[in-house]
Amino acid sequence: MSNEASIERVDLTIVGGGMVGVALACALAPSGLSIRILERRDEAPQCLLDALSSLAEHGYDPRVSALTCASQQFLTHLGAWPHVLAARACAYTDMTVWDGRGRGEIHFSARDLHEPCLGHIVENRVTLAALYRVMQTHDNIEFVSGAQIESVSAPDAQGCRTLRLGNGDTLHTALLVGADGAQSRIRALTGMGATEWDYGHHAIVTTIETQQPHQNTCWQRFTEDGPLALLPLPDASGRTLSIVWSTSPAHARELMALDDAAFCAALGAAFEYRLGPILRCDRRYLHPLRQRHAQRYVQAGLALVGDAAHTIHPLAGQGVNLGLLDAAALAEVILDAVARGEAPGDARVLRRYQRQRRADNLQTAAAMEGFRRLFDDLPAPLRLLRSSGMNLVDRLAPVKQHLVLMAMGLRGDVPRLARRPLR
Repeated sequence: MSNEASIERVDLTIVGGGMVGVALACALAPSGLSIRILERRDEAPQCLLDALSSLAEHGYDPRVSALTCASQQFLTHLGAWPHVLAARACAYTDMTVWDGRGRGEIHFSARDLHEPCLGHIVENRVTLAALYRVMQTHDNIEFVSGAQIESVSAPDAQGCRTLRLGNGDTLHTALLVGADGAQSRIRALTGMGATEWDYGHHAIVTTIETQQPHQNTCWQRFTEDGPLALLPLPDASGRTLSIVWSTSPAHARELMALDDAAFCAALGAAFEYRLGPILRCDRRYLHPLRQRHAQRYVQAGLALVGDAAHTIHPLAGQGVNLGLLDAAALAEVILDAVARGEAPGDARVLRRYQRQRRADNLQTAAAMEGFRRLFDDLPAPLRLLRSSGMNLVDRLAPVKQHLVLMAMGLRGDVPRLARRPLR
């Protein structure tokens, strides 16, 4: 886009240059549509690509995701997964979940499913860089950094939208996609209401080193204040992990005020020293947790994906995976519509995406909320019942297999672009 005010026309405008927005652009590139990605941050994709090797030498991104097999398949379809593996990722083969206030415990293993792994822990910047590399191979995708959205028009007779940008430019687009995160400006500017509430938890994230190896296992303990997850990271020692400690706001503030040695001691105690003492931790970050769900995902000429449409508690690590499935489903709907000669911004076309994803996302959000409430501070008899139920499930192999296959994205209504080929 030029420095002088101008009016341009594109087929698809994606606001938000994160993982979900860029994945959607890459999935739709083969359609031949002209695609514009508008990113608020004033940093070009090449900056991350140039810095990635040096960033890796200086530690880990505190933001990591537990990518499911469905997400891996979608990234493979896009051509991004080889770039992820060429950087770094940690395949996890096992998952152990236990009740910190009882005796209940469940263990999941890829070996029981005859699978190589249950998923991969990947730093967000690694996944984003892999998608950037794919994006750069498509001439019909343009990425604009430092873009500020001032206004969005109502749809015209053809469903098209007009955006006014902070530099005075005007962009006319057949379809506008909000992929701009939980505080979505597109959702706010277009009046797409959302239901939300505070979880009453803040999440502390950081990278730690433990005395004992992580065994390529994801560990989660439900404490009296909230879930504590330790996720394995790739390193030669096998003792580096990322943590997500969800706890009450007051307790979170107390933990953030501790020095590193005291924090490591508190973390080791909360984790019941399953991997021995915590030897060190990196800088800690604190994130308030809120649940949000847009009342609608689509209007004429407009669709919401990822955190702009929904956010859930991180206790099962499903947030990014749900967003990538949104991108896969919306791309599938638009590709099919273009092949039939339909307008991608037609409300009837976009409602197909909403029908496919909104119910599934709501179901997942409800399950996470129910799971979180199950581990609230309950009277002793109910805690005993909860622990007994966990141990029962651990012994019921078919139930365990169904639960973990759903979590891996190998069961259920998975978008075509994220399905694993039949073996």
